[in-house]
Amino acid sequence: MSIQHLIRTTIKALKPYSSARDEFKGLKDNLIFLDANENPFENGVNRYPDPQQQRLKLLLSEMKNVQPEQILLGNGSDEVLDLLIRMFCEPNQDNIIILPPTYGMYEVLADINAVKTIKVNLSASSFQPQLSDILERANEYSKILFLCSPNNPTGNSFEASTIESLLRTFKGIVVIDEAYIDFSNKESWLSQLHNFPNLVITQTLSKAYGMAGIRLGMCFASTEIISTLNKIKAPYNINELTQKKALEGLRKHSALKEQIASILTERSTLAEALDHLPYVEKIFPTDANFIMAKVDDANQRYQQLIEKGVVIRNRTSQPLCENCLRFTIGTNEENRRLVQILKTL
Repeated sequence: MSIQHLIRTTIKALKPYSSARDEFKGLKDNLIFLDANENPFENGVNRYPDPQQQRLKLLLSEMKNVQPEQILLGNGSDEVLDLLIRMFCEPNQDNIIILPPTYGMYEVLADINAVKTIKVNLSASSFQPQLSDILERANEYSKILFLCSPNNPTGNSFEASTIESLLRTFKGIVVIDEAYIDFSNKESWLSQLHNFPNLVITQTLSKAYGMAGIRLGMCFASTEIISTLNKIKAPYNINELTQKKALEGLRKHSALKEQIASILTERSTLAEALDHLPYVEKIFPTDANFIMAKVDDANQRYQQLIEKGVVIRNRTSQPLCENCLRFTIGTNEENRRLVQILKTL
């Protein structure tokens, strides 16, 4: 598949802004920097950050087994998703395809960019993409298909065979949002980047890595796609404090593994507890750090929990999610307290 014909003409012709740190990339010590109109008095953040986050990308490339040139970092995954829409979708002409129930920002970002959203619901029985329906609804202006796997809010992963079929048959970019992949026993699609030029994968440090507060999203794709995204991103989109905190957090391998293991154990325990509650009608399979459950009256149960000091997510207004509540997995103490309260309702 040719990626160039999918990119907006104005983006291909764009001459990107060249920052001071883009023009001089030397890393020698004892240099006097008088090129960026910075405050010269050292305080740790008086200099502009590395616009390409080289140290951070080098560490991520080792962890994810991809080349640094295949990585784009964003101010949260939302910036990455916004850049992808701006790169491929012509305003007031092109469209994206999403599969409700799914992450709500895909549609919001499309609306901001004057891009139409085509919605093809997941199957009601198993929350899986409906391949024939997607291909039937797609048209010549369908530039991006968003697949959230594991999916939010349902928690399930999409069948690999379905995703592969979409990668081979959809005539646009397929973005697989793997925000929750670290909680799943399914393999990431990162290993398939070299097989599918139209494949883009997004991940985040906000979930398993426990760094939601620093707002760092990751995009993995071909060097062709990443180089174009670099043309349109803000020059210094990842600040110095975020880069330092990300490097610090990513190096804590043992602690991260222990936290993920704890969340998975607690997930099983909570699922079992929910299964014994008389007002819980169904617990959906999950590969994420949350559980979606169908109850008798989601609005009532949600309000009861609020009154007892527990905040969960009421998803009853989402397609196919009537009377469904989403429970994020907390600490052992938080989950124990949640179960105690649930038993009193």
